[in-house]
Amino acid sequence: MTKKRKRQDEFQKVKLKVGKKKPKLENATATDFKTKAIHLPEQLKEDRTLPTNNRKLNIKDLLSQMHHYNAGVKQSALLGLKDLLSQYPFIIDAHLSNILSEVTAVFTDRDANVRLAAVQLLQFLAPKIRTEQISPFFPLVSAHLSSAMTHITEGIQEDSLKILDVLLEHYPALITGRSSILLKNFVELISHQQLSRGLVNRDRSQSWILSVNPNRRVTSQQWRLKVLARLSKFLQALADGSSRLRESEGLQEQKETPYATSNSIFINWKDHASDQQQIQVYENGGSQPNVSSQFRLRYLGTMGAVDEDLSSPESLKGFIEIIIPLLIECWIEALPPQLAGSVGNGIEREPLQVMQQVLNVISLLWKLSKQQDETHTLESWLRKNYLTDFKHHFMSHFPYALKEITKQRKKETNKSIKHCTVLSSNVDHLLLNLTLSDIMVSLANASTLQNDSSWIETIKKFVTETLKGGTRLNSKQLNRLLGVSWRLIQMQPNREATENLIKAVYTLYQQRGLLLSVRTLLIKFFSKIYQKEELRSYRLRYRSKILSRWLAGLPLQLSHLGSRNPELSTQLIDIIYTAAAQADKDLLKSLQAAALRIYDPQEGAVVVLPSESQQRLVQLLYFLPTLPADLLSRLSRCCIMGRLGSSLAATLIGILYMRSSFSGWNHSVNDYLMTDVDYLSFLFSTLTGFSKEELAWLQNLRGVPHVIQTSLSPVLLYLTDLDQFSHHWDITEAVCHSLLVIPARSQSFDIMQSAITKHLVGLTVIPDSTVGCIFGVMCKLLDHTCVVNESLLPFLASCCYSLLYFLLTLEKGEAEHLKKRDKLWGVCVSILALLPRVLRLMLQSLRVNRAAPEELPVVGQLLRLLLQHAPLRTHMLTNAILVQQIIKNITTLKSGTVQEQWLTDLHYCFSVYISGHPQGPSILNALY
Repeated sequence: MTKKRKRQDEFQKVKLKVGKKKPKLENATATDFKTKAIHLPEQLKEDRTLPTNNRKLNIKDLLSQMHHYNAGVKQSALLGLKDLLSQYPFIIDAHLSNILSEVTAVFTDRDANVRLAAVQLLQFLAPKIRTEQISPFFPLVSAHLSSAMTHITEGIQEDSLKILDVLLEHYPALITGRSSILLKNFVELISHQQLSRGLVNRDRSQSWILSVNPNRRVTSQQWRLKVLARLSKFLQALADGSSRLRESEGLQEQKETPYATSNSIFINWKDHASDQQQIQVYENGGSQPNVSSQFRLRYLGTMGAVDEDLSSPESLKGFIEIIIPLLIECWIEALPPQLAGSVGNGIEREPLQVMQQVLNVISLLWKLSKQQDETHTLESWLRKNYLTDFKHHFMSHFPYALKEITKQRKKETNKSIKHCTVLSSNVDHLLLNLTLSDIMVSLANASTLQNDSSWIETIKKFVTETLKGGTRLNSKQLNRLLGVSWRLIQMQPNREATENLIKAVYTLYQQRGLLLSVRTLLIKFFSKIYQKEELRSYRLRYRSKILSRWLAGLPLQLSHLGSRNPELSTQLIDIIYTAAAQADKDLLKSLQAAALRIYDPQEGAVVVLPSESQQRLVQLLYFLPTLPADLLSRLSRCCIMGRLGSSLAATLIGILYMRSSFSGWNHSVNDYLMTDVDYLSFLFSTLTGFSKEELAWLQNLRGVPHVIQTSLSPVLLYLTDLDQFSHHWDITEAVCHSLLVIPARSQSFDIMQSAITKHLVGLTVIPDSTVGCIFGVMCKLLDHTCVVNESLLPFLASCCYSLLYFLLTLEKGEAEHLKKRDKLWGVCVSILALLPRVLRLMLQSLRVNRAAPEELPVVGQLLRLLLQHAPLRTHMLTNAILVQQIIKNITTLKSGTVQEQWLTDLHYCFSVYISGHPQGPSILNALY
């Protein structure tokens, strides 16, 4: 069979017969199946247990999108997460671990928009997460930050600095705890390690040199500026944390009890790291644990070895050896070459700012070294290794100035240029020079002054010119300036040089309109100098004329300052008190001149400042050279006005007693200090509780609710409020004590009653507190040697009846005055018991036929209470005829009406207490 025939047989058409079914093909599709719909209702339901954002995505959905390969999806997830957490803040606490792990993972994302969204989300979360909450997860955050800082992509490195800013702002203690890793990262951001066989080191041959990356969007100088600025912030947080730790480790009990001793507690942390045994801290030697103790144990297990961070001098030395050469290279690079032959020429903003950051880092390293350098070994090591380089590179062109370059503004600028412009606007060339001076001066001392005289004189000249130049300094600049000045004063053996520096600071102090912070720093500086001089022995003590002039001006400054700045006033008072205790003549003379203003009862510092400052000012009275009458008058007003507490007013009265001639000191008290007449006048003025002008004003009051008037007494009572009454009563106790300790009690009583006769007898309206206090003092002073003035007795009787009438007419609704009842009733009964003639005169004044009808029940109740009171029964029996006549007149006036209960009670008490006596029957027969 040929090939053609064979091919035809293979493709031959099958012929179908009529009536026969078509055979099924081998690849035929079966169409006889049935279908049904599949329903998944559970998957279509929304998970309403978790809140969602505007796009109906919950926290789990958003976190799962963080793993998406598309950068847009991840950015959208971060923005949605921020939106969700802002609407439902409680989600942060519930999902903090997942949120931090997912957000920190994108710190190293390749897309810049994703990293920007992550930084914005971190800025939003940081204020809402407490340090205690994020602390367990901070190793993860720090690890991702370190990975971003050491990433090969330049954009990720730049964004890592933004993340570092957020963490430094909100968690400085946690981020500085990872200093062993982060400090190395800072070094690697601006340099790279170069191994060389020619360099021999203790461990291995290595060196660090500045790196240049042309692929960055910013210049190498701008990049180093950014890194150094963050390094400066990091070291500042590290120094602040170290200083706070040292303060917390101080002995708190030494502040409360200076002579207390404390036993240190030795704790081996390795024995307790696995929580096998609880550590309970007992502070101040107490037997009970202090629950609010500030003592904290720090676990260092996750932070690496202790010597890897800057907590030890050796580790600090190692970091200084690496970073200082790099900082000097940055300085050389920023310093313009045209300054090689000139001094003090201007520098543009950006290089000047790099130089400023270089000095800030060195200054902070010096600060850390001082905190750890107890034996001054680091100081000598720093001087030995870096003084020569610093003099050559830093001091060759000192001082530095800012060179302003005017450039035409462009409408469109790059974002990075805008950012650099913002940074350069904060350039402070004065602060740069002061920081450099502080660094250099810290490397010198009195023993090396002769070798360093050339550059020390340059710095001293600059400091003096700055102080005298009249420049408005802020607190940061002044703090540096005063620090340099203090160091220079300490190392200067020449008194003339020291005086010139103090004079320059005083020139700045005399400027008007200084800021509060600036004025406070200046006062602290002078106070420090004064305390240093006082610590010297008497033979070696040298008092600067400028310092004496400053000290003498403090009282006047305090009188002008008042309450406008309580903190500054408190500092002035402390300095004045210290100098007054040292008997500084110039200060005491100035204090005496300003005393009338300081102790003014209306606007003086003694009444407008807080209680602690008031106490200091009251104690200053002990050191005043003289206490004239006008000053004592103002002090009396300060006591009775209530602007001094009752205890402080009592202290003032006690101090004046110690300064008086009645204190009983062995040495004689000069007459010019305080006369006896002035002292007794002060006591009486304080006893009355009101000034002469106030008492004169009270005489015009009539028909007001605060004035109690009765028809049977010429004296009207002015009702004081409870606070004023209580304060007056308390200070009267101190006055009474001062009068009781006077040896000749009869003379003091005569002086008191003469003052009462002169100033109070004849007044119509008298305060109730004044009457009560006078009665109380007279009762305590009165003894068998005292003779009461006849002209005083009617006044006392009238005051006693007015006071008793007020007490008997009190209503239950007058709660404020009801609290006075016991004290006033006690002194009234005491004065009537001690002076029977006052009782007789009061009974004689009860002419009931002149009394108003509503006053008769009060008189009847008064007589009944006097009869019932045991100390007065003898005196009432003596005046039985007078009492009989009063009761008879009351009965006559009430004869036309039904006898009331009060009158029945009066007759009953009279029959019991008078008729029961052996002389009673004769009296009753005369009555009935």
